[in-house]
Amino acid sequence: MKPKNYQHVLSLVFAVKEINENLKILPNISLGILIYDSYSNARMTHQNTLKLLSSWARMVPNFQCDKQKNLLAVIGGLDSEISLHMATLLGIYKIPQVAYCVIAPMMNVKTQLPSFYRMVPNEEHQYRGIVHLLVHFRWRWVGIIATEDDNGEKFMQTFIPMLSQRDICTAFRLKMPTLSHAFKIVESFETMENPTVAKTKLLMDSKVKVNVVNAERQTADGLKWIIYLYSLLEGITETSIGKVWIMTTQWDFSYDTIQRNFAVQAFHGALSFAIHSNEVLGFPKFLQSIHPDMQNGDAFLRIFWEEAFSCFFSDSNEDKEGSDTCTGQEKLENLPGTLFEMSMTGQSYSIYNAAHTIAHGLQTMHSSSLKLRGTARKFRLTPANLQYPQFQTFLRIISFNNSAGDLVSFDEDGELAAGLDIINWVVPLALCNDNCHPGYRRQKKEGEPFCCYDCIPCPDGKISDLKDMDDCYKCPEDQFPNRNRDQCIPKLLNFLSFTEPLGFTLAFLALSLFLITALVLGVFIKNQNTPIVKANNRDLTYTLLISLLLCFLCSMLFIGWPQAVTCYLRQAAFGIIFSVAVACVLAKTITVVLAFMATKPGSRMRKWVGKNVANSILLGCSLLQATICAAWLCTAAPFPDLDMHSLDEEIIVECNEGSVTMFYCVLGYLGFLALVSFTVAFLARKLPDSFNEAKFITFSMLVFCSVWLSFVPTYLGTKGKYMVAVEVFSILASGSGLLGCIFSPKCYIIILRPELNSKDQLIQRNM
Repeated sequence: MKPKNYQHVLSLVFAVKEINENLKILPNISLGILIYDSYSNARMTHQNTLKLLSSWARMVPNFQCDKQKNLLAVIGGLDSEISLHMATLLGIYKIPQVAYCVIAPMMNVKTQLPSFYRMVPNEEHQYRGIVHLLVHFRWRWVGIIATEDDNGEKFMQTFIPMLSQRDICTAFRLKMPTLSHAFKIVESFETMENPTVAKTKLLMDSKVKVNVVNAERQTADGLKWIIYLYSLLEGITETSIGKVWIMTTQWDFSYDTIQRNFAVQAFHGALSFAIHSNEVLGFPKFLQSIHPDMQNGDAFLRIFWEEAFSCFFSDSNEDKEGSDTCTGQEKLENLPGTLFEMSMTGQSYSIYNAAHTIAHGLQTMHSSSLKLRGTARKFRLTPANLQYPQFQTFLRIISFNNSAGDLVSFDEDGELAAGLDIINWVVPLALCNDNCHPGYRRQKKEGEPFCCYDCIPCPDGKISDLKDMDDCYKCPEDQFPNRNRDQCIPKLLNFLSFTEPLGFTLAFLALSLFLITALVLGVFIKNQNTPIVKANNRDLTYTLLISLLLCFLCSMLFIGWPQAVTCYLRQAAFGIIFSVAVACVLAKTITVVLAFMATKPGSRMRKWVGKNVANSILLGCSLLQATICAAWLCTAAPFPDLDMHSLDEEIIVECNEGSVTMFYCVLGYLGFLALVSFTVAFLARKLPDSFNEAKFITFSMLVFCSVWLSFVPTYLGTKGKYMVAVEVFSILASGSGLLGCIFSPKCYIIILRPELNSKDQLIQRNM
């Protein structure tokens, strides 16, 4: 299989898909396709043509049944011989055949095959073009190479007189064998047993610099082998052969997989005439969507994939020893052009136009039938009412502009009325050194002329997307260089999302801790008149639990896409709510100390014992933090921002804190309160406190201070969503530390040891 030719199949599939999706063409009719491989073999061509003419179940021509194919027209084949084999059968039924072969299968083809059409111009157009090309470059002494068959003889008889009329001499006339004999040439090349080999060596050794080659694909393959073997035999590089090759439209630089390492440079300076092609919008994107696991009824796809990428699928029946496994993630655009092209080739463009020609012809016939039968009656296309001679009448006069803007119509001989393209394949380079590829820049060599330079890679953060650039340049802020530094890739957005595992886990933890805190608050309210709840100021306990509830909820403000409201509120809410929580702990601790001091005889501290002192501490500490936050929000409030520079490949969607100083003032004040609370609780840990709450507060503040002391370096050492995650984790960890250390012992007594939750036990513990 020649992988490059698989694009012919894909161009037909794309064309039919495009037609069926176009409501202006055959709005009530869907076209389908059947594709058979001719294998460049007469027997297989006849057999597959008969399959097209037969029912789905059996190959029986001239027999109609319910499973009959609704055959509209046939497209093919690639060369004149195959096209003729098809035409001999299809012509009997007057079924239109639209071929894309370059050479007509016979002289006066329209007279002998009236149902035969070609989506290429008459070959004599290119003969005149070659003559003009030779005259333009003043090449007056040329060699002629043609196939050793009727087509080659026809070429010689037509082309050589045209050369003589313009005073161009033919140095030699060499006829090449077809592919079936090319392998014999390979076998006998070194022994010179084949006469064609001797002629070929004379061709390669000849002083003639310009050779005109008229050869179909099979013969062209043989010529590639001969040039390759000649280069090996003579020990010369292929690029030093030093000949210019002018190829006719049958030529195509497409290699079998066994030839994938052949150098195109063997044909340096090659000029070829080609079937005109144009850019068809949507076709490259369609090719990029091709995947080997697609269920589209295409039996060629997996075979092509294995051939093109030199791999085998795990379920393949082929011998896989020493071969790579096809992953299905291979990219067609990474294949060299000699194996597969992403732009539509001339043959594929002809097939694409052929499909649209058939569709437009059918549309014209359909519209004409509606007019004849009256617009009130619907016309249904079926095999019974499809008249091929009538359909051909509309094909002959078809004229339309395709999606690429080219006019498509037939001349009086049923051939495409169009011109040809000239392709310059490899131009020999005359440089001091090779070009610098994209991803590199030029650097002048010291002591060398200005045209000599080294190629050095672009530095980090810069790219070059053209050859021989003098300097690399930076990508736009929202893009970054790829690995090869020859293209800019859009940066990904970086923020802590609810949908990613990290954000989802933190949100789940926050909600879980919120529910646990709410449950603890419910237990305390239900047992509000018991000694353990009333001890150490019940109101402070409730305030602490409510502040912890809000702490866990405020952590949700840090997750998700940063909005103006969430950015404005989240740090202030965190600072004030945590200050209330720590102030509650400080007030409870000071209450314990004052209560102990007031029990001493003659103490003046009794007047300070009560709720007023605790409430004053709570209110004063909270108001001071609220004042700091208010000043922050009024002077330099946080706002949503995009950080383009901190990460090379991502854009950080963040809340800009506005004033980093104010942020650390809020954090510093919170740390000061925590440190004071820890110090007071530590000093009071051995006092005869009811239910030993001072020790619990000491442990809770130890956890709290440890979390926030480790927060600062970790926070400064991370970027993007991980910086936000560190702060959320610190909020949850410190809040759960307060909740667990202070309230878990009390909940244990209330729920599991209710006998200890009594006034007698309280008196005994104080004694």
